[in-house]
Amino acid sequence: MVRKEHLTIEGLQKIVAIRASINWGLSNKLATIFSNVNPVSRPIVVDQTIKDPNWLAGFISGESNFLISIFKSTTKTGYAVRLTFKITQHPRDIELMKSLVNYLGCGRYVAALLIKNHGDYIVSNLPDIVEKIIPFLNKYPVIGNLYIYLHDKFDYRD
Repeated sequence: MVRKEHLTIEGLQKIVAIRASINWGLSNKLATIFSNVNPVSRPIVVDQTIKDPNWLAGFISGESNFLISIFKSTTKTGYAVRLTFKITQHPRDIELMKSLVNYLGCGRYVAALLIKNHGDYIVSNLPDIVEKIIPFLNKYPVIGNLYIYLHDKFDYRD
């Protein structure tokens, strides 16, 4: 884009070829419009193990989320609350996702239906979230704009 290549047909096709190779590829509309574009080849990552906790902290910062769900239960109120930590990735990263279970000492990998074309690393056991996930994130914080904003607004250490 700095070289203004995106303003030419060839440059736009290069961008679409890159887009075609990531995540779920091209939308139906883009695939129809750019039917002659082939995805760029992606290198196959053979060793999908976590070697650095700081890398994992950055990965978690960009790819994870915490979910709160409320569901019917047999409690007095008739409802219960569950906190879940989740990372979703393309199935090509299955070995990396499975390695999170051993590395963090909790959670499980769940492959989604083939139609969805993804898999999830899920931790829904509250003690694991409180005793493993949150301490890991406190020990290896990612100091970015979101971190600074949130810590200016809230004090999570109370």
